[in-house]
Amino acid sequence: MEEPGVQAYVVLGLIARHGPMTPYELKARVEEGVEPFWPIPHAQLYRIPTRLAADGLLREEAEEGGRRRRVFHVTDAGRAALRRWLADPGGPRIETRDPAQLKLFFADLGDPDDVVALAREQAALHRRWLETYRERRARLDPSDEARLTSRARILKLGILHERAYVDFWEHLAEHPGDLDL
Repeated sequence: MEEPGVQAYVVLGLIARHGPMTPYELKARVEEGVEPFWPIPHAQLYRIPTRLAADGLLREEAEEGGRRRRVFHVTDAGRAALRRWLADPGGPRIETRDPAQLKLFFADLGDPDDVVALAREQAALHRRWLETYRERRARLDPSDEARLTSRARILKLGILHERAYVDFWEHLAEHPGDLDL
C-alpha cells in the first residue's frame, strides 16, 4: 500500500468527522468545508474512496436495493493513518496556482490599465470570499465543541488571508505605481 495523497486524507477526515458517506455526500461536504482552500475534482471523490477501501482504510457497504448507493466507513487502519498524517507537521511543498498572480508577474508586457482592472476585479473577488468566511464563522455551532475549535481556526486563517488580499488589491487599484512594501 502506498502512502495516501492529501486528497485521500480529506476523504478520510470527512468520513471520520461526519460518519459513513456516499461519494455524493462527500462532494457536498467538500463544497461546504475545504473547497475554498483545497478543491478536489468531483470525479476524484468517486475514485478516492474505492482506492482507500482497497487499501483497507475505508470499508465499503453497498445497498442491496433502491439506488444501490455505495457507503464508505472509516476503518481502524484509516483512523490510524489519519492520526499519523495529522501528527506529522511536515507535508508537500505549498503550491499556489493563482492566475491573478501570474498575470501580475507578466503585467509589464501588457497595458498599464490592465493592472488596475485586474486589481479591481481581484479586490471584489476577495471581498466576496472574505464575506463568505465571516458568514461561515458566524454560523458555527458553539455547542459542537469538538469541531468548533478546528473550524474557528481555519475560518480565522481564511478571514486573515482574504483581508490581506483585499488590502493588497485595493491598494494596487488605487496606487498602481506604489512599489513600497
